[in-house]
Amino acid sequence: MIGDVKMKSCKQIAREWNLSERTINDLCKKGKISGAIKSGRRWQIPDNAVRPVDGRVSNRRYIKKKDTCEKKSLPIGISDYVRAQSEYYYVDKTMMIKEFLDRKPLVSLFTRPRRFGKTLNMDMLRVFFEISEDDTSRYFKDKAIWKCGEEYQSHQGQYPVIFLTFKDVKFDTWEATIGKIRGLVQEEYGRHQEIIDSDKISAYEKKYFEKMLDGTANEVELTSALDKLSKMLDAYYGKAPVIIIDEYDTPIQEGYAKDFYEEIIGFMRNFFSGAFKDNKNLSFGFLTGILRIAQESIFSGLNNLTVNSVMDDEYDRYFGFTSEEVETMLGYYGVPEKKAELAEWYDGYLFGNEEIYNPWSVINYISRDCKPQAYWVNTGKNEILDDVLKNAIDDISESLYSLLQGKRVIAKIDQNVVYRSLAEDPANIYSLLLVAGYLKTPQKELQADGSYLCEVSIPNKEIAAVYKSEILSHLLQVGAITRTTANKIAESLYANDFVKLEHAIGEYIDEAISFYDAGAEGFYHGLVLGLIAMMDNQYKIKSNRESGDGRYDICMFPRGERYPGIIMELKWKKNLGKDALDKLADEALAQISDRRCDVQMARDGIKNILKIGIAFSGKSVCVESENGNISI
Repeated sequence: MIGDVKMKSCKQIAREWNLSERTINDLCKKGKISGAIKSGRRWQIPDNAVRPVDGRVSNRRYIKKKDTCEKKSLPIGISDYVRAQSEYYYVDKTMMIKEFLDRKPLVSLFTRPRRFGKTLNMDMLRVFFEISEDDTSRYFKDKAIWKCGEEYQSHQGQYPVIFLTFKDVKFDTWEATIGKIRGLVQEEYGRHQEIIDSDKISAYEKKYFEKMLDGTANEVELTSALDKLSKMLDAYYGKAPVIIIDEYDTPIQEGYAKDFYEEIIGFMRNFFSGAFKDNKNLSFGFLTGILRIAQESIFSGLNNLTVNSVMDDEYDRYFGFTSEEVETMLGYYGVPEKKAELAEWYDGYLFGNEEIYNPWSVINYISRDCKPQAYWVNTGKNEILDDVLKNAIDDISESLYSLLQGKRVIAKIDQNVVYRSLAEDPANIYSLLLVAGYLKTPQKELQADGSYLCEVSIPNKEIAAVYKSEILSHLLQVGAITRTTANKIAESLYANDFVKLEHAIGEYIDEAISFYDAGAEGFYHGLVLGLIAMMDNQYKIKSNRESGDGRYDICMFPRGERYPGIIMELKWKKNLGKDALDKLADEALAQISDRRCDVQMARDGIKNILKIGIAFSGKSVCVESENGNISI
């Protein structure tokens, strides 16, 4: 106390202003806190001091305000809530807490694509609810949730919390996977070591606790880890804990891809059953993941589970960025004019009724001088899309290529889809692609069985880019053939060298067919569309449209005068010899002229038109044009 003024330490002020103690010391040294005095080696600050908000000093000296102010960095890869909201630009998602407390489901599962803020939101819930020696309310006092009043503030810091994130449990074997899970459980038990010496915990429970701390628990003992820890925390604190499991299905996806699916499913079923099924030592439970996985009975009998998926209106604003949040961010960083480009690349997701931007891509775009790239798709493997391509039947392959052309496809969406259901029913492809972030649903209609009948489409340019790269690499096996064939096609288009173009297409088809078992005409149609979809910078690509007196198979409208228009007619028959195959290619070529399929191009002023008839039989192909034929 100095005179009538109560003084505080730098540490106390740092907590109140949500700044570091070092920053407060620095502000005092620079004279930016009015009334601050140094007592010995420490600064004393008036209780009523005002936090500086700009470049002006507050000790009666005036310094001209700088024209530019330092902007907070964007939280790329930051999933620590305390750090994200204090050191970085933070998009306030704390109203998720209010929505949850208004509904109060016992166990909530949130399914969203990867990199959409699930881990950061779960850590936010942990910091809000968890009992702590520190006053963690300071991390929320300037957030939207605090303005909601005492009803919500009263829950802050009142619960023991068990928190596990499986986002990094990505291993090739079951042994490595269970070893990693054992390590995560060991760390979480270590966070609660304060309870081990309590007389509220029985001797056998302490022995179990020590096994977890030592990392010596076997697989069976591990399955009870959440159940037993929640019971001990309830006994110690006199309040049932909150259990948070982040990215619960990451090891399940790895198990599917690496052939230990049955082991991980069996373990998770018991692990989660103890935590969430009939657990009287539970206040609330939260889980996040990509898939619901209900068919695997991981949550068998868990009738208190509330699922919140990309199809549901609840919590639709809290994973990813809304349009308003993106506009505010662009304004803060001084690039509001980039809104249209950013939307074209990273907008387009629909969660419930809310239009959502990919948060990972948005913050990378802004932090890298607004250069549009496929940021999200380069953050990890796209196993789901790879599995889709492996299991795609003819009509689904053609639909995938139609999506690349900007079309909408009608699909049934089952939210209970699981990874291995692809082999059972390839139509589940669309459900997997939707929940994984590769599709959006502009139109949806709920069916009596709980599924949805939807129109699906590609959300934005970024996702179109990954479809292209994955489809091309898959069909051509990502080798020298991919680069060579692509280069030949690009060169032939640039030079208007039709013969070279024919050779390149023939080479592509030869290599692609040698990889797949030969199929029907729809298969070949999809195969050719897969190649030319990569050329949409040069062409507008259309298929199965009316023109003249009939319908063409594939039509490529040039975007520049240097490129020819291209019309392809495809035909297929079984067991043809070379002569019969040549004749079938001639028929395909003749059909283009007979049915005047070039009428639309001619009306558009395209004078240079390449007509190509392509005939298939098994692994043989003949490409016929007005310049001659190529048989392979």
